[in-house]
Amino acid sequence: MHTAPLPPSFYTERNAIQAARDLLGLALTTEFDGVRTTGIITETEAYMGAGDRASHAYGGRRTARNEVMYADGGVAYVYLCYGIHHLFNVVVQKRDVPQAVLIRAIHPIEGKDVMLERRGTKQLTTGGPGTLTQALGIHTIHNGEDLGNGHIRIADAGVKAPARHIVTGPRIGVDYAGEDALLPYRYRIAPSHLR
Repeated sequence: MHTAPLPPSFYTERNAIQAARDLLGLALTTEFDGVRTTGIITETEAYMGAGDRASHAYGGRRTARNEVMYADGGVAYVYLCYGIHHLFNVVVQKRDVPQAVLIRAIHPIEGKDVMLERRGTKQLTTGGPGTLTQALGIHTIHNGEDLGNGHIRIADAGVKAPARHIVTGPRIGVDYAGEDALLPYRYRIAPSHLR
């Protein structure tokens, strides 16, 4: 699948909630050493920055780990969770507005054999933020990578999910965020729509 990357304005002119919805159905592609893998984004979570208790940037927190969240939108924020899982986020908004979208799941469409090899399994699963990065070969070394010109790209794949096929709900694993853990900031395409 060869498609043009999204324009920079896609990332800078949307907040995390808008981007989390609009990223559904887009193609997430990685290409390392000439090996290409692609999946359609099927699940996302929005993190709204300084006012969102579930965000790494809550209260304006700025650390070596989350510094990339303060960059102009259109770069990757990849961090290690529990010392095991590399989680891939899309930074949105303009510089110094630290919002991001966690990509939670993809529907594999290209390079499935490579994904299986990377996952070390016989059945391909990409329904979690740690498994999809493993399948696509994304690691913390890709933190800060430009999503328009780097090894990781997001593009329009011609897949449109009507609003009636988008399921919303609370984010996963953010119980520490109190009331903010209940916000309906998780978006996913109903599995039946992708069959």
